Amino acid sequence: MIGNDIADLTLAAQQSNWQRPGFLRKIFTEFEQLLITESLNRDLMVWMLWSRKEAAYKIFNRQTNLRLYNPLDFECSAMTVSAGFHYGTVSGKNALYYTKTEATTAFVHTIATTNPDDFARIYPLKNEDAILKKGNIPYLFSSSDARQQPVSISHHGQFRRVIAIN
Repeated sequence: MIGNDIADLTLAAQQSNWQRPGFLRKIFTEFEQLLITESLNRDLMVWMLWSRKEAAYKIFNRQTNLRLYNPLDFECSAMTVSAGFHYGTVSGKNALYYTKTEATTAFVHTIATTNPDDFARIYPLKNEDAILKKGNIPYLFSSSDARQQPVSISHHGQFRRVIAIN
């Protein structure tokens, strides 16, 4: 299973005032709030945590077909950095999701999976012509062998990412 989320940091700064009273308590657990307050770049940490929660939620939604998102139901772990990516986990709804986050000055992009070995099997999808939805869930359909590969689509502002897993 896969999920992904991208946040356009310029648009996020214009549209969301995460510093307003009560905002962090509605979205982030006490542990996550501590990660934010201890971060050298609080703005970036907010969007990294948000992106990780969203990517994990997309897997939950794919698995259950339920749209019951409550950000406090998902909690991010601290992250480790390797080869320029931030790795961590998100726990929630009796599941554990593994995340890989790329953070730049322009965007934050997170890929989530239920198995950390799957990161090697995930690839960006350039041509979206073969994507069809079953319900609200996107799949890449192969007419030659009737296979359905999970696809995750995310867009925000000027950024869009479509990923698939083989």
